Amino acid sequence: MPGRLGGVRRGAAAIALVALCAAPAVASPDIEDPALRTQIEKLDNGLTVLLLPDPATPAVSFQIWVRAGSKDEEAGYSGLAHLFEHMMFRGTDRLPPESHEKMIEARGGRVNAYTTADNTVFYEDVAPDSLPLVIALEAERLRNLKITDETLASEKQVVLEERRMRTEDSPEGRAFEAMLALAFQAHPYRVPTIGWRSDVENLTVDACRAFFHAYYAPNNLVVAVAGGFDAADALARIRSAFGSLPSAPAPQLHLTAEPEQRGERRAVIHMDVRSPIFAAVWHAPKEGGPDAEPLDVASLVLSGGRSSRLYRKLVYEQQQAFGAEGSYWEQEEAGLFFAFASVRPDGDIAKVERLFLGEIDRLAREPVPDAELAKAKRQIEVDLLSGMETSSEMASRIGSEYVAYGRIRPLEERLHKYRAVTAADVQRVVRTYLTDDQRSVIQVMRAPKAEAAK
Repeated sequence: MPGRLGGVRRGAAAIALVALCAAPAVASPDIEDPALRTQIEKLDNGLTVLLLPDPATPAVSFQIWVRAGSKDEEAGYSGLAHLFEHMMFRGTDRLPPESHEKMIEARGGRVNAYTTADNTVFYEDVAPDSLPLVIALEAERLRNLKITDETLASEKQVVLEERRMRTEDSPEGRAFEAMLALAFQAHPYRVPTIGWRSDVENLTVDACRAFFHAYYAPNNLVVAVAGGFDAADALARIRSAFGSLPSAPAPQLHLTAEPEQRGERRAVIHMDVRSPIFAAVWHAPKEGGPDAEPLDVASLVLSGGRSSRLYRKLVYEQQQAFGAEGSYWEQEEAGLFFAFASVRPDGDIAKVERLFLGEIDRLAREPVPDAELAKAKRQIEVDLLSGMETSSEMASRIGSEYVAYGRIRPLEERLHKYRAVTAADVQRVVRTYLTDDQRSVIQVMRAPKAEAAK
């Protein structure tokens, strides 16, 4: 499930953080933040280029951030942003389909892409001597992408199969889709990124071409490069390859504002599941809100690993669930605070709900003990610092932050805000946002007749 902070990664950086984890969160030593060395350039056609060279890094990550996601789709065209991510690999006027990734992989590199509600991201992780090839290939598909009925029909089938496996046949996928549809009644965030099946089936070549020309113009893109490369040489190559691409008028969005939720919402999904799912979600501030840090800390107190409150209560003490997880999820227009529990086949989903909501209530009523608060903040510090291990992570950080905030936030600024979170802050945000009227509940279980037959 999406989250604001990724899971903790193990490696060289994690070893270096042992001392940090053993000490109080407020006592961390000053740490050099390589992102502060990022060189920001803007070409005449509006393309923004972020360059973060590090000669000591043996790889380079090249990423293109497109300011287009599922929220930018018109009604009846859901799934277009994600489908178009696939279409970008279907060849150009001069290159056959799939040749882009084949040429990168033949040199030992990795190439992939993903789509969210707000952005589409394409990335390559390669050896430094392959960077010129990457720049040329990315410019080629932006300039000469080939969109035909044949390639569109092929990619539709790929996306529809992906939808079937990840959503329609998946209890977790069904729960997540229902969570969005319950929480958002009017805003486009209610529509799944992969799109509704009927919309995907009806997407046309003309729709794809219109989306490409509107959103894949250079003034709507951010290029982020990090790792072992020469900044001057890379910038000259990017300017030569991308500089003549024509800009386009900025897309004009008219997004429906989400009205205030004034009561609990519920959905029950019947599937032939062995392990039922209980999920709850609340409205929360959008990206960059002042309560982001306390909400992150609250999410870790509740569901940050096997020693967290939900896991201890549901899995160890009451033995009602196999697992529990959750997160505060920021997006450009709105945020969500959500948590899931996987109920044991011999468990009681109604009891899981009572225990689950009881832990939310306890967090609102009782201040978090100092040791538990410090542990949650240390988890966040480790996660932030571990995110500097690779060139791919650094490119992702500078790209995502520039797209979201128009700047790259210093690591020390972020650490300072987390260190300043108090037990009173955690209580306040839980009381403010995790209220009964703001809650939506989803249950995925067998139909009553199927359960009785079992």
